[in-house]
Amino acid sequence: MNRREFVVAAASLAFAPSAFARSLTEGPVALVTADLEARLVAVALPSGRVRRYVPTLSYPRSIETVGHTAVVAHPELGAVSLVHSPTLTVAHVLHGFDEPRYTAGHPDGRHAYVTDAGRGEVVTLDVLRGRVLHRERVGPLARHVTINPAGRTLWIALGSKARELAIVDVSDRARPRLVRRFRPDFLAHDVGVAPDGRHVWVSSGDRDELLVYDSRTGKVLARPSGDWPPQHVTFARGVAYVTSGWSGTLRVHRLDGRALTRTVVPVGSYNVQHADGWVLTPSLGHGKLCILDERGRVLRSEKVARSSHDACVVTAA
Repeated sequence: MNRREFVVAAASLAFAPSAFARSLTEGPVALVTADLEARLVAVALPSGRVRRYVPTLSYPRSIETVGHTAVVAHPELGAVSLVHSPTLTVAHVLHGFDEPRYTAGHPDGRHAYVTDAGRGEVVTLDVLRGRVLHRERVGPLARHVTINPAGRTLWIALGSKARELAIVDVSDRARPRLVRRFRPDFLAHDVGVAPDGRHVWVSSGDRDELLVYDSRTGKVLARPSGDWPPQHVTFARGVAYVTSGWSGTLRVHRLDGRALTRTVVPVGSYNVQHADGWVLTPSLGHGKLCILDERGRVLRSEKVARSSHDACVVTAA
C-alpha cells in the first residue's frame, strides 16, 4: 500500500468510527493480520464476511486483545501498533523496539507485555496511554509469551526452538522482574497457561509432542501428541486447542492432556486463539481464516488475505 492509499483509507475510517462501533454490537469480530498488505481484516463471526479493512504499518504479524485494544507487532519495522477495537482505528504507534514478536495482556485490560526478540526483553506497555513503561531483560530471542489468569506470572519461550523458558514476576504490573530460567525436556516453541492456572502447556519446535507442567511444582504431568512441530496452543474452560501448521490439524485435549478430537484445517494454520466461544486459526501460506466452535468443529474457512499470521477477537466497549 502506498502513502496516498494509506491516507485515503485512514480518512475514510475517520468519518465512520461511531457507525462501526454500532456494527460491532451485532456480534463479535475477528481481526486478522494481512501480513503482505499492510492492514488488518475485520471479519464477522461466525459468517466469515469481511466488514472492513484497517490500514496499518507494513508487516503486521502478531495481534492480541488487551482490554479494548488490539496490540499489533511489526517485527520487521521494530514497531507496535495499538488499535482501538470498538472503532477500529490506530490509536498509537510505538517505536524503539528491535524485533517485537508476541503479546500477553494483563487481566486489568491496561497493561500489555510484548517480547522483543532482538533485545531479549519483555516490554511493558500502558495500552490506554500508548506508553512504554518498562523493559526487563529475560534472555535472547524472547518470543512466545503467556500470562497466568491471576496476572502475576509470565512464561516466555526464548526462541522458536527454545532451550530455555523464562519465568517473570508481574505482581508489580508496570515493572516485570525475571525470576529464573529453566530448560524444558525438549526445544520449546509456544507456551500457554490454562484458565485453571495450574496446567502450563509447552509446545515443541523439534518433535510431535507437547509437555504439560504443573505450575506449582514444575513437574511434567503429561506428554500429549501434537502432530508435526511447531505447534501452538490456546484454551477454553477445561480444554486445550493445539494446531500444527505443517500437518494442517487442530487437536482438542482435556487440560490433563487426554486427546478428545482432531480436525483438519488449512495447511499453514500455525497460530491459534480462543475468545468469546470462537476458535480462530489463520493460514500463513494461504491467507485463510478458519473459524471453529469450542468443540473444534469448522464453521467457516474464508480467504481474507494473501498471507495471515495471526488473529484475535474484538468486541464493542
